[in-house]
Amino acid sequence: MDTTDPVVDSPGRPNLTLHCALGDITPTDIAAPETPRTPADEGKEFFLSERSEGEAPIRVYEFKLDADGGPSKEGSYIRLPPAYTPYILRVSLDAGTPASKNGVFKTNFPLDGGAFERDRFTERSLPTDLSKPIRVDLPISHAGAFVYWVEYDGDAPGERIKGREGYFNVDPILRVRARTSVLSSDAKPLLPSEGGAKLLQEVVNLPLNALSILTVVSKWMGPISQWKAHFQEASDRGYTMLHWTPLQERGMSNSPYSIKDQKKYDLSVFDTPVDPRTANTRMEEILRIAKEEYGLLNLTDVVLNHTANNSPWLAEHPEAGYSPSTAPHLSPALELDTAILEFSSSLSEKGLPTRVSCQKDIDTLMAALADYLETKQLWQYYVLSVEEEKATLTDAFLSNAITPWTGEDLAGKTVVELANIVRSAHLIEGEGTLASRFVTRVDGGVSAGFIKAAFPKLGNDVDALAQAWARVVDVLNVPLYEEWEEDTKIALDNIKNRLKYTRLDDNGPKLGEISKDLPLVEPYFTRIAPQWHSDPRTYSLANNGWLWNADPLVNFAMPPSKAYLRREVIVWGDCVKLRYGSGPSDNPWLWEHMTSYVTYSAQTFDGFRIDNCHSTPLHVGTAMLDTARKVNPDLYVCAELFTGSEEMDLLFVRKLGVNSLIREAGNAWDVQEFSRIMYLFGLGKPVGSMDEACMTSTEELAPPFGKGPTRPCIVSPLNGSTPHALLYDLTHDNESYLDKRTAEHALAVAGIVTFGYCAVGSVKGFDDLYPKLLNLVQERRQYSITGLSENSGISRAKRVLNSLHREMMIGGYTEGCVWQDFNYIVMTRMHPVTQHAYVLVAHTAFEKRGKERGPFKPSELAHTRANFICGFAIDILSYDVPDDPGLLKGLSARLVDLPEVPVEQKNLTTEPHCSFGPPEYFPPGSIMIFETQLERVDLELDKFCKSDAETAFGGLDLVDLNVVLHRADNEERDTTGGKFGVYDVPGSGQLAYCGLEGWMHPLRDIIRRNDLGHPLCDNLRRGTWALDYVVSRLTHQMDDFPGLAAPVQWLLDRFDRVKSNAPAYLRPKFFAIVMTEAYKAARRAVIEQCSEFVSDGHDFTHSLAMCAVQMHGVVKSASLDPVKPTPSLAAGLPHFSAGWARCWGRDVFISLRGLFLTTGNFEGAKNHILAFASTVKHGLIPNLLDSGRNPRYNSRDSPWWMLQNIQDYVKMAPNGLSILSEFVPRRFPVDDTWVAWDDPLAYACTSTLAEIIQEILQRHASGISFREYNAGPNLDQQMKDNGFNIDIYVDWDTGLVFGGNADNCGTWMDKMGESVRAGTKGVPGTPRDGAPIEITGLVKSTVRWLDELSRKGKFPYRGVFASVHGEDRFVTYGQWNDLIQKSFEKHYYIPLDPSEDPKYNLNPNLVNRRGIYRDVYGTGAGREWSDYQFRPNFPIAMVVAPEMFDEDHALHALRLADTVLRGPLGMKTLDPSDRRYRPNYDNSNDSDDPSVAKGLNYHNGPEWGWPLGYFLRAYLYFDTRVGEGKDDAMTTLHRLHRALLKPRNHIQTDAWAGLPELTNENGAFCRDSCSTQAWSASTMLDFLEDVHEYAKA
Repeated sequence: MDTTDPVVDSPGRPNLTLHCALGDITPTDIAAPETPRTPADEGKEFFLSERSEGEAPIRVYEFKLDADGGPSKEGSYIRLPPAYTPYILRVSLDAGTPASKNGVFKTNFPLDGGAFERDRFTERSLPTDLSKPIRVDLPISHAGAFVYWVEYDGDAPGERIKGREGYFNVDPILRVRARTSVLSSDAKPLLPSEGGAKLLQEVVNLPLNALSILTVVSKWMGPISQWKAHFQEASDRGYTMLHWTPLQERGMSNSPYSIKDQKKYDLSVFDTPVDPRTANTRMEEILRIAKEEYGLLNLTDVVLNHTANNSPWLAEHPEAGYSPSTAPHLSPALELDTAILEFSSSLSEKGLPTRVSCQKDIDTLMAALADYLETKQLWQYYVLSVEEEKATLTDAFLSNAITPWTGEDLAGKTVVELANIVRSAHLIEGEGTLASRFVTRVDGGVSAGFIKAAFPKLGNDVDALAQAWARVVDVLNVPLYEEWEEDTKIALDNIKNRLKYTRLDDNGPKLGEISKDLPLVEPYFTRIAPQWHSDPRTYSLANNGWLWNADPLVNFAMPPSKAYLRREVIVWGDCVKLRYGSGPSDNPWLWEHMTSYVTYSAQTFDGFRIDNCHSTPLHVGTAMLDTARKVNPDLYVCAELFTGSEEMDLLFVRKLGVNSLIREAGNAWDVQEFSRIMYLFGLGKPVGSMDEACMTSTEELAPPFGKGPTRPCIVSPLNGSTPHALLYDLTHDNESYLDKRTAEHALAVAGIVTFGYCAVGSVKGFDDLYPKLLNLVQERRQYSITGLSENSGISRAKRVLNSLHREMMIGGYTEGCVWQDFNYIVMTRMHPVTQHAYVLVAHTAFEKRGKERGPFKPSELAHTRANFICGFAIDILSYDVPDDPGLLKGLSARLVDLPEVPVEQKNLTTEPHCSFGPPEYFPPGSIMIFETQLERVDLELDKFCKSDAETAFGGLDLVDLNVVLHRADNEERDTTGGKFGVYDVPGSGQLAYCGLEGWMHPLRDIIRRNDLGHPLCDNLRRGTWALDYVVSRLTHQMDDFPGLAAPVQWLLDRFDRVKSNAPAYLRPKFFAIVMTEAYKAARRAVIEQCSEFVSDGHDFTHSLAMCAVQMHGVVKSASLDPVKPTPSLAAGLPHFSAGWARCWGRDVFISLRGLFLTTGNFEGAKNHILAFASTVKHGLIPNLLDSGRNPRYNSRDSPWWMLQNIQDYVKMAPNGLSILSEFVPRRFPVDDTWVAWDDPLAYACTSTLAEIIQEILQRHASGISFREYNAGPNLDQQMKDNGFNIDIYVDWDTGLVFGGNADNCGTWMDKMGESVRAGTKGVPGTPRDGAPIEITGLVKSTVRWLDELSRKGKFPYRGVFASVHGEDRFVTYGQWNDLIQKSFEKHYYIPLDPSEDPKYNLNPNLVNRRGIYRDVYGTGAGREWSDYQFRPNFPIAMVVAPEMFDEDHALHALRLADTVLRGPLGMKTLDPSDRRYRPNYDNSNDSDDPSVAKGLNYHNGPEWGWPLGYFLRAYLYFDTRVGEGKDDAMTTLHRLHRALLKPRNHIQTDAWAGLPELTNENGAFCRDSCSTQAWSASTMLDFLEDVHEYAKA
């Protein structure tokens, strides 16, 4: 993450005198004065204070939590920039998710001020409004490692759930003296004497990426009086930080990492004797000089895991280590270790070899050692003592202390069976503890009771019982002996392998004679007994070390680990492993001692390297670093982890707040692997990145503390972070490149690494070309000061590289490119604004080759100027190791300055290019650096592309926005006469939409990931086809949609400027910027035209509202008017997009409330109501409108859906009642005569909408019976002849409306059989003839409403005329309503208790499931069973006519539906327990299985989306009346919102940006489904609008 905002003068190199936020200060001001205020206090004061003049916008970093309140996997770690100025970390969460239920966000960042404490948490309550987005703003003001989680209510009463933890780490603020550029004005390197990289008085904020760290070993630096020369050398070579190996007093091994006294510096570095009390001051002073006079920050190793084996305090505090006294399981390990020492000192007297010269010697020694160990009888630590077991059992009998056996019957069991019972009953004590010999035992009273029960015939014969118990013990001991044998074998194998490595292997140390002082293998324990009689169990302390493939979270010195016993530890004999326990109370002195050491180090140094980090207990590291950060909040922490797992690495990074993980370039074994390492850890962002440009937004920031001013802010989303890298070309404990690769390779590695977007590190030996790895323990020579001289290896090149690295990182060169070609790696670092770049060409030398430059494809850059800066080659004069007893020296070598490499200017096709490549002399190891600058850089292009989008798109109406945002392929081709369809991206496929939404689906992921390798980006780089398409398709339609003129011009202006001024590699970026800005403006234009429910709602509400625009547009072949094109509502896309298949009466009116009324598009709703009302015929509206030309009337439910929507319109629209007075031209004469749409009789008469409503009711009351016009194959190729007969009537005993027959399907479950092969052609999958429950509900709702209106004088009709039992009667709407109310439960409910069946009109023999509502009442003869099917239609009736239902019955049925029918994205259309349940729809299946052939199971199991909304609405209504939500509606609301999680995710991630028509079993994709369906989105909006109303109430 870039942590500075670079000051850019103009195209070219950036200004490098970037001052810190505090202004110009002198070097002595670097250490800020102490203040009683904490950084968190200052941050709070900042946000409470008034805005200052010229104050920059606040940065807001937003990350979104998952539904359970935890971070996503990729978001589990977040790295934040230094808080130069306080900023905001914004936590967002989708409303209604489980974690929002009385959710509380908790973090240990001190949000309200004060000092940080690991276990002190600040809370922020999450907003509870389920209809609005949830956001919590956290003010961030200082560095550190912090944890957070969300706590919320669970389902059980009083239950609180702690969500998954997440972590955010804030980078420290590092400040050093600024420098001038290392390059001259003509871009040539300047030496120190020429003013290059000269230290200035100003202080600069140093981002972590700008660190260039040099590791130094103080004992090789000579006396402290000579250290300034080393500082000067490091400073001249461009380093910004010194990494000091520990400066404390060293142990007997002389290794810096074996610290003798953590509180004392090594006095040997001082020239003259120094009072230990003043040594600290002297050391602090020299470190201050390094920082303030030479611009070098100071970092030191902190060693927490061990201490030197001769640390004097160990004898006083042996409890600080692991011994048999503190860790009893080490007892046999200590005995084994002692035995090895004894054996080693007696080899001569045993006639064994004392020197190992061959494998035979090893075999001889190991055989003798095995025999010797046998004498130690270590098996006694494992097994039970037979004699002791007999004795304790006998004592129990004699003292009558028997514990009766209460388990299973033991009599007659074999001793093996008895032993197994003993084990399974956990009667054995001490097993596996290894704490002492024969620690494994069974209590005598227990064994007595057990054996007495096992051998009742032995009575009280104690001796016989003891012998019987001994036999059981023998069996118990068998696996214990085997365990001992296995452990011994492993130990001997490990000893043998170690002996071979240390004494015989060529790559081993080849130690000399075996003796007491140099035993067979390294001792595992340090024996520190202060006196001869001191207890060895207390004063024998385990040495530290490491294990192959060990779990870093497991302490190998604690049980159950047997690493010391099995000799698995690669031991460091000079270090004692420290025992911290679980906390300070377990070892108070050690904790105090080490805390003091860490605290002082943090006060003295700018950073820590955590030595042996992966083996340091996490709780110890966390506590110590917390302590360190209290005294130095901006402490930089790095570590090298050897966990072998990125996930484990991340755990340490998150918990400890590790700022940088050390990575090693030397691990790359070839050029491909090196390229991969650089891509992973050093790329930064790829050239042409678009995330920052596209994903940031500006807004006003409300005061985070509730008080203070509102501030402008820039919001950037966070997607999670990877650990920052500190990439070393070579670390101090790795082999040299001469040994590992080639000496020449070092120069290439140096160049490649320093061009990485990361911190970089090195060692002096790398720069000076030391031929061998230096041994930290044995090496006694000192560094030679070589500066930048001829004998300084590659240091002169390193100066340029380090300085450029620093300048690029400070200067904001965030973008990079890693390119590999044969043995070459080309690294580019580019400034994303100025397009100024530095290019490094490196010829790697992984293996020894000749001096030839080898194959290389020259770099060719379009519209770019390039300038050669410098180049270097290394000529190794001799590979002999320099022989100097006092000084460390590098190989004899010459750094060759390469002559100017010319840049060729040429034309390729029509574009000017520059080209450069390596010169003839460019041997392996060589590097060269170029400066490049894009010509005609348009610095305002980014800003221009983002400008004025609101103006261009804000004036569009919703129909215009349908064109701009959406349009499926068929819609576009229909409207443009086939000229345009969706864009086809080569290598990726067709977009879902022609409009902006189609482009945004791939772009969202491309932008978020900077996936410039995506086929779309490739298409954009290759040409401007996509840009031309976006403009051309809109331009073509401007005559039909004049409102498009403004967005067309806006797009044209921006794309023309992109074409003219942006090179091909930047075209994807600027295309993404333009499209993103256009999309955001267009989406905002939609939302701003919507209702307050939508505009104030959350993202899910917005996305659903977008579906209203998605589905509603002009398609010429599918108008609401046969004469002129008008906008119409599609049932679904892409299948129902145009022609007769687009506009369905039923679908329109199931969708109209949600898509039009809740969103506020009352005009669109009114147009559809009046258009369909105009086509009323036979008392029905058409199921298929076909623009009114050839409407088809075969839908029994459609008129009732329309009447429900008219009712909803009257209630929801402003002055909605007036629609009843609207005059509607009638498509057909009132006598139902069929006439063509252009016949003079068509539209010849008019009716008011009220009259049409009355006509529909009266027609149903009188009975409807007709045969469809044009019945036969021309109308429907599948339907049988009887299916064209439409019959509907009212049963005036119940008020229920009946209709249909076995050969048609007049409700929404309208699948007609098509398979000749399976015999289902003309057979409906779900006829539902009779009185379907949802129609009954819709009828009830309508007559209730009309009764209410007529009573108030707002509807001119009071009822209908009907023939009741042969008598003509007038039935008022109130009477009709009462009939249904009275009969409903009796005819539809199936009681839970069969004894109540007589109260209801049902056949118990047909009942499949109880406690439900029948799907249909009155199915035709022979199919009565279908009445009793459990389907998701009853909630529809519950929503529109809840008064019909017994509330307890209703809630029980809904709860059943929740568990039985509800799927991830919809409702199962049939009970899975029904034998006709077939959940997977495949319309292409033409098998001989009649249940599924040609998709006959369309509504017999597949999960449909739209019923889910009605289910949720019904559940909300009844549960808040008689269920869990009666006392607290939020309980119900949160439960129901869980059902939204999958739909919410789907609409946000699917290319169609909608909810599907249906899915197969358990939400599985159904290829025959519409990808987005109008009613699926609509009913979700209905539910959310109900939730909104609850929130308002």
